[in-house]
Amino acid sequence: MAPARFSATIVTFHPDAALLERALRSLGDAITHAQARGLVSAAQVFVVDNGDAASLATSQVAAVAFAAPNAALEVVHGHGNVGYGRANNVVLPRLESDFHLVMNPDVELEADAVAASVEALQADARVGMVAPDVRGSGGERQYLCKRYPSVWVLFLRGFAPGGLRRAFARTLERYEMRDVLGARTYAPVPLASGCFMLVRTPLFRALGGFDPRFFMYFEDYDLSLRVGREAQVAFVPAARIVHHGGEAARKGPRHVSWFLRSAWRFFATHGWRLS
Repeated sequence: MAPARFSATIVTFHPDAALLERALRSLGDAITHAQARGLVSAAQVFVVDNGDAASLATSQVAAVAFAAPNAALEVVHGHGNVGYGRANNVVLPRLESDFHLVMNPDVELEADAVAASVEALQADARVGMVAPDVRGSGGERQYLCKRYPSVWVLFLRGFAPGGLRRAFARTLERYEMRDVLGARTYAPVPLASGCFMLVRTPLFRALGGFDPRFFMYFEDYDLSLRVGREAQVAFVPAARIVHHGGEAARKGPRHVSWFLRSAWRFFATHGWRLS
């Protein structure tokens, strides 16, 4: 099979420079590994900076950190803070790849993450998007693939005290698909995390990218459901990443407000489940 054209977008807003550097360095290494295996040919990476005041610093980090053969990197800025999904869509008309990666600036890829994801897409035409195996900063597993949520589950996971969460541990574990996700590829996955999504570019373009009505949070769940109507979302454990991100409730009232508004829009669009 011919090597695939690859592209990626990382959206930033006043990012942690050290984390962004690690993210870009790991992405360059993963692209290089995939190219060495003959899975990827040309690559184009966009860093879409929603914080114009930080665009110079972001450009400097990007220039130092990213390197891969036959790969170009561009920092896109000047559009203002338009939100996560809409910022990803800024470069959608410019994508000329076969596979496109949506990736957070607080993620590090293991060297074979891109190769394993591309292999999964090339091996099965039914798969339209790949979700990886995710670990936290301390090596703990993060269960970021999900079943369709209820309002109750989202409250438990995001805002309930520890005792209540422990009382409903089985409910949360089922939501996080712990009963089916392990050492083997699994599909279909209802919902994947936007911290790392490798999607077929023609499908991503046909769907119009992310729904711009979601400023932040749930845009990845919405996209997962729309991809799932056309193809499968697959969990690929051989694609391994480290995610340094946190939960909305731990980021302050502004993020809680965005989370709640986006949750309302998600349920209003795709259907309410209370429990």
